[in-house]
Amino acid sequence: MTTDEAGPSRSGNRRRQYALIAGGLVVALVVVGVVIALTRDDGGESRSAPATTTTTAPTSTTGAPVDTSTAVWPFASSATRYADPVAAARGFAVDFVGFTDPIVGEFRQGDSRSGEVGVQAKAGTVETTVLVRKLGDSWWVLGASTPNIQPTAPTTSQAISSPVALRGTSTAFEATVNVRVREDGKLAALGEGFVMGGGNGEMGPFDATLAFSAPTASAGSVMLYQLSAEDGRVVEATVVRVKFA
Repeated sequence: MTTDEAGPSRSGNRRRQYALIAGGLVVALVVVGVVIALTRDDGGESRSAPATTTTTAPTSTTGAPVDTSTAVWPFASSATRYADPVAAARGFAVDFVGFTDPIVGEFRQGDSRSGEVGVQAKAGTVETTVLVRKLGDSWWVLGASTPNIQPTAPTTSQAISSPVALRGTSTAFEATVNVRVREDGKLAALGEGFVMGGGNGEMGPFDATLAFSAPTASAGSVMLYQLSAEDGRVVEATVVRVKFA
């Protein structure tokens, strides 16, 4: 009987091949794990830059419906959604308030899901502060304020009916503050008018009423804003979220 001297060599080669394959699988798994970790943030969300707007319905990461009843913009019935708070503030300033090519500042963090973004009609003008909040997977605007237009009525989420009482303090060119009542889902106003407060940089009280058409939505907003004396463009605004009685 003769011994196959090649047997032990083949066996050793096979063992080395198996070891190399196993080692390769371990390396591959480690690389995949690193890639996944690098593409996720601390909250488990992708860090890749999302599009400014999406066309998804308002849902949470679990797919459950999101309560957007406190939001002025975007309209929940529309396809517009914002993955970024600054983009939400810009869209609101231009499409809802009516700013023309505004200067939009950086996001100023409040809590983990809320903050504000400053908007100016142009350099050197008064800042309109836009309040934003992340609801579900998108950013929404809850309202806006300017130090020159400070309403005390209506208040946020107040139920109003026509005519709505408008009270507060303001300063504006020729003391005139324009007012617009809107319902959710429509940019056309239910009612428009103005109030007279202070002028020349001095705050003064205003107290008036504004009639508006019957809404078809359950909620909307009251926007008080000032127009430029130079070109008639919007220069600042305060926007209050309201319900309809």
